[in-house]
Amino acid sequence: MEGEVVREGDTRSGKVITYHYKFALPGGAKREFKLRLNKRTLNLVQTRRESYPEWAQLGCCKCPNCSLEEAKHPFCPVAANLTDLVDFFRNSVSYEEVDVCIDTEARQYTKHTSLQKALSSLIGIYMATSGCPVMEKLKPMTRDHLPFATLEETTYRAICMYLLAQYFRQRRGQKPDWELKELGPMYDDIRILNQSFCKRLSHTRIGDASINAVVILNTSADFVPISVDQNLLDDLEAPFEAYFR
Repeated sequence: MEGEVVREGDTRSGKVITYHYKFALPGGAKREFKLRLNKRTLNLVQTRRESYPEWAQLGCCKCPNCSLEEAKHPFCPVAANLTDLVDFFRNSVSYEEVDVCIDTEARQYTKHTSLQKALSSLIGIYMATSGCPVMEKLKPMTRDHLPFATLEETTYRAICMYLLAQYFRQRRGQKPDWELKELGPMYDDIRILNQSFCKRLSHTRIGDASINAVVILNTSADFVPISVDQNLLDDLEAPFEAYFR
């Protein structure tokens, strides 16, 4: 399993970015999840468990496009890091209404919403920062995490991230993709992973909250390339008029 160790003083010294999710569930139950990311790499900083369930093994419903080797990675890094969250919500159903509060360094977000939508926002961070070779291409967006983003907001942020990545590629002497030709294939891989991960979760015999949270993430993975392929980005062009003069 991929992960980093929390060192004493890292939080105080600003070496980590913290996202603190607090759930108030029906019946009065409460649960908090505090995610810490290495501020430079944005890798998830997570304490390793002594053991992991069978469904977290890399070979369990392994994604067909996964490049990890079981000999070196006995557990799926995403599944391993999500074990505690999935265990806690194993009896929860997607339509339960919850109050969720997210504290970040810059601001606080609060929302009364369905559990599946709240979990989708949280699970998205785990999936992008756990060391998965497919999902780590979305990792740069976790630096400025936007909970409960709309499809339009996600599309805008994803394309901006992708174009910045092309600038960095060009600066390193690599060929950039300014035409966004590789964006669609990148999201094809993400969709394959999301679908496979839903199958993995189905082996846990849990309620549908966590599974449907991943389904919501897959909706975003569908929408971003469609926006490019069908020229839906034309609607975004007008505010950029000042750059064309």
